Amino acid sequence: MSSSNRNGSLQANQDMASEPADIVLDLVGQKLRRLTATPSDQFNIFKVPAVLRKLNEKAYEPEMLAIGPYHHGKEQLLAFEEHKTRYLRKLLERTRIPLSDYVMAMRALEERARKCYGGSISLNRDEFVQMMLLDGCFIVEVLRKFRLKHLRGDDDPNFKLGWMLPSIARDMILLENQLPFFVIWKLFIMTDMPSDSRNESFLLMILRFFNGILPGKGCRRDIVYQVDVYPINEIKHLVHLIHENWLPSPAGIEAYRNNATNNSYWSFIGSATEIRQAGIRFRKVEVLKDDSLFDIKFENGVMKMPSLEIGDATETVLQNFIAYEQCSQDLNLKHVIDYVEFLNCLINSSKDAELLRRRGIIENLLGDDEVIATLLNKLCDGVVLGEKFYYREVFNKVILHCSRRRNKWMAKLRHNYFNTPWAIISVLAALFLLLLTLQQALFAVLSYYQQAQSH
Repeated sequence: MSSSNRNGSLQANQDMASEPADIVLDLVGQKLRRLTATPSDQFNIFKVPAVLRKLNEKAYEPEMLAIGPYHHGKEQLLAFEEHKTRYLRKLLERTRIPLSDYVMAMRALEERARKCYGGSISLNRDEFVQMMLLDGCFIVEVLRKFRLKHLRGDDDPNFKLGWMLPSIARDMILLENQLPFFVIWKLFIMTDMPSDSRNESFLLMILRFFNGILPGKGCRRDIVYQVDVYPINEIKHLVHLIHENWLPSPAGIEAYRNNATNNSYWSFIGSATEIRQAGIRFRKVEVLKDDSLFDIKFENGVMKMPSLEIGDATETVLQNFIAYEQCSQDLNLKHVIDYVEFLNCLINSSKDAELLRRRGIIENLLGDDEVIATLLNKLCDGVVLGEKFYYREVFNKVILHCSRRRNKWMAKLRHNYFNTPWAIISVLAALFLLLLTLQQALFAVLSYYQQAQSH
């Protein structure tokens, strides 16, 4: 082959090799250009990751009303849109502020609000502003009417029908069903009624509203009355506000922070029925002013736990706070995940659930102990524990207690001989007979010695 042919063939091969490189360059370039320029830390209203969603999709889906763009326009939620419109009309009549003022206020916040959502939003600017206005006004009004009964209409089904308000609260606490808090706050400020002596802090209204569906007794009472000092501009959305105020006690948080610097080893504990065999007892404790559901203590062989009421909304509430903690990179304390993991360790079967229910620690509104065990075990599927575990010290104390043989022996003694009143009576009767026998033997020995001495 001539040199010119070889050169031509080489050039052709080089051209063919460069073609795919150009295509790849173009494809990758398109991907880079499609990336949003918004910093990721502004995405604070997340979509639930698929690894969590696939385990129980219903827990993250609104059943009645859509808030925000993620579920906006879904057919099964359209019926509630009329309620939002009615609330807006009542608000306009009461405040006498022109509708145009509200629209202008929302237009001014539209770009900032859109950046709070991850991924692409299908709504155009006008649709997004309308969504902000209707959803935001509904949130403000339902919270205000919850506190101020004189604002409720006689024909308002949200307050006339007992099931509606818990359903609304359940949908409003979903991670994907949120508005940026600055939108809600703007509408509250525009519609505020400072002349009403029954008016109170908006943040206090919010905490009181959601306390009804939070497991346990809700937010600590000391926090509820100090919420006014919370910086408004740092609140991302309703889930963030509730999570930041649904906390363990100050003493518990302080102990956690002190122990967090010590990365000592810890391991999981056995189930409730297993650790009971080592003599551990369970006791329900009342939630005091500065305590909460998360304040669990292990002292002198007794596990002290506040009562957990498990009802229709419990699974949804816990799963959404778990998803929030999993998606948030700036959280130092992930106490909901740690609490659910604690329960997951204690309850492996219906027997464990029954034990805690009999002790008053679990209040089962679902009816079946097996359902409770399955529910709590499912909550931990797909969950990744952080480096710091809130109940590490409790776990270590339990494991130390269970490792002592004396505790196991005492537990077996109580279980085998002191587990019922009749068993206790039987043991006491046996001891009484044994004492009588020993007494007779002693008298016999003494009598023998006395006779021997007399001879």
